[in-house]
Amino acid sequence: MISGFFIFNQKGEVLISRLYRTDLKRSIADVFRIQVVSNSDVRSPIITLGSTSFFHVRVNNLYIVAVTKCNANAALVFEFCYRFISIAKSYFGKVDEEAVKNNFVLIYELIDEIIDFGYPQNSEADTLKTYITTESVVSSNIAAEESSKITTQATGSTSWRRGDVKYKKNEAFVDVVETVNLSMSAKGTVLRADVDGHILMRAYLSGTPECKFGLNDKLVIDKNERGGGGDAVELDDCRFHQCVRLDEFDSTRTISFVPPDGEFELMKYRSTTNVKLPLRIIPTVNEIGTSQVSYVVTVKTNFNNKLSATNVIVRIPTPLNTTSVDCKVSLGKAKYVPAENVVVWKIPRIQGGQEATFTGTAKLTSTTHRQVWARPPIDVDFQVLMFTASGLIVRFLKVFEKSNYHSVKWVRYLTKASGTYQIRF
Repeated sequence: MISGFFIFNQKGEVLISRLYRTDLKRSIADVFRIQVVSNSDVRSPIITLGSTSFFHVRVNNLYIVAVTKCNANAALVFEFCYRFISIAKSYFGKVDEEAVKNNFVLIYELIDEIIDFGYPQNSEADTLKTYITTESVVSSNIAAEESSKITTQATGSTSWRRGDVKYKKNEAFVDVVETVNLSMSAKGTVLRADVDGHILMRAYLSGTPECKFGLNDKLVIDKNERGGGGDAVELDDCRFHQCVRLDEFDSTRTISFVPPDGEFELMKYRSTTNVKLPLRIIPTVNEIGTSQVSYVVTVKTNFNNKLSATNVIVRIPTPLNTTSVDCKVSLGKAKYVPAENVVVWKIPRIQGGQEATFTGTAKLTSTTHRQVWARPPIDVDFQVLMFTASGLIVRFLKVFEKSNYHSVKWVRYLTKASGTYQIRF
């Protein structure tokens, strides 16, 4: 498995190093610095030199590196690297060079606990925080009974949760967050449309509750079941938190689990069929000779009039030799940004069933060598609350606990796009 773990800064200096096996020497760090950090042509996250493989992840100008001599499972190694980053964030916030230098003792404690002889072990942040504490938490007087609780939590069937959690008000918050990716041709044909979804949960529940979470009745994940109906929600793949009992999900499409305390990601999914596009962009762009370009861009909403899209930003490209743009909008504000060669049209809020139009004329300077305008795509950012592009909905959320306390449940939906919703013209 993993023979060594390193953290490098952007200069190639070693900030953290730990060897787990004797098949590596510390000089292997020099090889990575020369072959990867100093070589700007390297783009692959996996580099194999001879019998040694380097797996690296970049975060805030740091290289998180795992080194192995054997034919390791690459997905498992990268999962470990990303899990280490999430644990580090939960301990000291932002993961950068300064944070690593300030917390290097803590980091050595963490990597010695979460990996043993190259094999990943318990990596639940909540469990680790019970016995690996930062300086701000006093840990010198841990009683024997507290120590036994830690052992039970780390080795028991629910290592992600302690049984003695208590809250005055028991609440569960569920956020279904979807990011829409769209690429549309100049003729209005959808070249690519898919949804990356996350179901995030914040559980503030006492004891050890059993939660049941139901999704759409017509939810298709198995490719062999597809084609049954046009209104079915089809997911290409999904991934669950380790607390979910997968056998129940396969049979009833009900997610049953004992939740970790606090905030966690319950499920990730991806959908490429029956994607409902929240906004429709209709651009008409004409080049008038060599001195002007006329624009008419219409934004139409494709959702219920009780809903609204907020923070809508439309970036409309202009030719490189543009001097000024005369902008007129029916909603929001538009401004030409010469440094980026775009017109930025901002709409704070647009209701469902409403449409907004931008009309403008770009004035161009004459150039000796006229270059053909590449026409980059129009880019749209937005957020729509209580709408899902995939059609995924939460049918119910039930909480069962032996004391039968009352719990308050909240479900919220958010569909957004940021740099991934593009329309060519």
